[in-house]
Amino acid sequence: MNESAPLWRKKIALVAHDNKKRDLVAWAKFNHDLLAQHELYATGTTGNLLEEELELTVTKLQSGPLGGDQQIGAKIAEGEIDFLIFFWDPLEPLPHDPDVKALLRIAVVWNIPVACNRTSADYIISSPLMNEPYERILPDYAAHLKRPIAANKETT
Repeated sequence: MNESAPLWRKKIALVAHDNKKRDLVAWAKFNHDLLAQHELYATGTTGNLLEEELELTVTKLQSGPLGGDQQIGAKIAEGEIDFLIFFWDPLEPLPHDPDVKALLRIAVVWNIPVACNRTSADYIISSPLMNEPYERILPDYAAHLKRPIAANKETT
């Protein structure tokens, strides 16, 4: 993060399925002034659309089906993303559906807020916590990491 940036500045991941990209862009345009105060990350095509429409800098990763969802997930696991806005289409089957589920799962694992539609995104971005430092409670996975692993006789 930029050292001169305010401590409350959030790192926001923005992702949208093809059928939801227009909705996300419309939401982002409506919230332009708020988003301009934060660091934005997005998967490929979504990032290009947002950067063009908002005239803001967006850190663009790969397209979702090419690994962008997993890149966002890795940034979440590394503590580089504060929350995820993911306008996904629950009615459209996707070839990279396992990646989508993995991204949503990792957001829950690392206790970051997730908005999956415009209403939940409005609630998150309008929260008073957006303009102040927030230290999320990180789950303690020490017991999970120390659990005994039984060797499977069929694998080596």
